[in-house]
This record gives sequence, C-alpha cells and structure tokens, in this order.
Amino acid sequence: MKLINQTDALARRFGDADAVRILCNCGFDGVDYSMFPMKEDDCLLNTRAYRKHVRELRAIAESCGKTFEQAHAPFPSARDGDDDYNEKIFPRLARALEITGLLDAKICVVHPVQFKKYQLERNLELYSMLEPYAKEYGVKIAVENMWGWKEQPGGGRIVPNVCSNAEEFNAYIDALDPRYFTACLDLGHCGLVGDDAASMIRKMGRERLGCLHVHDNDYIHDSHTLPFTQKMEWDGIMRALGEIDYQGHFTFEADYFLNGFPNDLIPACEIFMERVGRALIKRLERCRKPA
Repeated sequence: MKLINQTDALARRFGDADAVRILCNCGFDGVDYSMFPMKEDDCLLNTRAYRKHVRELRAIAESCGKTFEQAHAPFPSARDGDDDYNEKIFPRLARALEITGLLDAKICVVHPVQFKKYQLERNLELYSMLEPYAKEYGVKIAVENMWGWKEQPGGGRIVPNVCSNAEEFNAYIDALDPRYFTACLDLGHCGLVGDDAASMIRKMGRERLGCLHVHDNDYIHDSHTLPFTQKMEWDGIMRALGEIDYQGHFTFEADYFLNGFPNDLIPACEIFMERVGRALIKRLERCRKPA
C-alpha cells in the first residue's frame, strides 16, 4: 500500500511543479494529480501545451523515485439543465483521462452528478460515454460518494446526494464494467450524510473499493482536514479496511489542514501529514485477517 497525497492546495500556492516536488521530498510514495482548474477556460491543461506540461511533472516525480498513482478530474462533471457547461466540460473530462494515462497513474476520480430526474440512468450514460477514453488511455474511472446542499432559513445544510449510501453506491459500481470503473470512497463524506465510513466499507467490500479519499471532519462540515483533528473514529475505520483486506492505496484529500500555515511551514506540515498517514496505515495492517 502506497501513501499518496494530492497536489491541489500546494499547486494553488506554488504551481504544479513545486507541488509535486514538495510531496516527493516530504516522504509520500506517490502523487494524486488534481485537475480541478480545468473547468476554467484559461487553465494550462486546456491548451495545446498540456502534454509537455504533464510529461515535465512525470519527469519530476520519476527523478525523485516516485510515481503518480491517482488523479482527479474537474468537477462538476455536468450541470443539470446547463447544456453550454456540459458541452464544454465533457471533452475536458476526456482529456483528464488522457492526462492520467500520460502520468502513468492508474485511477482518475470523476464525480457523479446530482440530476433532478433519472439520476442513475443519466449518470450511467455519462460514464458510458467516458468508458472508451478510459479504455484508450489505460486507466480506471473512480466513482465517488457525494453530498448535496439544502438551503433553509438560517443557513443551508449538507444532505444526502448521489452515492451517499452503500446500497446506492454499490448499484452504480455493479452496473459499470469493472475493467474500467471502480469506487473511490471518500471517508469524510460518509458521516456527513448519515452513513458511517466503517459501515460503508464493510457493505461495499474489497471487490468494489478501489481507492480512498482520506480526511477528517466534525460530521457537520466538509472540512477536508487531517485525521485526528476532528471527530471521525479512525481506529474503527482502519479496522474495517483491514477486515475487508482493502487492496488500494491510502490517499489524502486533507489539505485544508494547510490553509492557516505560511508558505515556509508548508514542508513541515506535509512531513507531519506523512507521519500521520504512516501511523494510520500501520493500524490498518494490524487489522488484516491472517492469510
């Protein structure tokens, strides 16, 4: 099992290249490449220079003896009723799968979409349209469990959304070709919508669960911060992963933890995140059933 961290917060501060260097130099085994800016027209990845840029990033990781293992496509993957946005974003999702392949990463997370009607059918249609690109570029698309937002007097609140519970999430994964699709269980999203992370892990099982987004929260806000700083019960979560003999990597999506720190302390923060990740992996490994 590799310990992976994403480029998102680092890239927004320092740029992609330095984000990769920092993660590689701070002890992580590999990199999760965040392609969130692709929804903006001026993103470099939307220009003709994208292949050169991506190859340079891969060369940086390889020079450090590290790999890209995972990536994340821009989101939302579509907007219900917004034909202009959907026409623009689909080719960028396809390019995100190409970029994942160019990085030699194995998995690209593509969010499902909250549709008002025929949600399962329309999401499966979207994923079916992306499947040829996953096949061409040699990657898997990971479906992620999501939450929604409900406006109400006094402020909004998080509510269940697409794939928020294990039964619905399993239905999506079971309807897709396992050669090209897998599940990314966002551990922090689980408790926000009422389905405990450990319970979802056990209900989904080893065969469906291909990767993780690891971060902590208070069961109210989507904090995306470091484990042990909020209220999630990490021993129980690691126990559940061990019990199903989880075979994927351990990928942080916890870099809101960095937000309050100045630039000169960011490497120290990443080193601490790496140590927390290693401690969690040790807990998981102790919980695996003997062969």
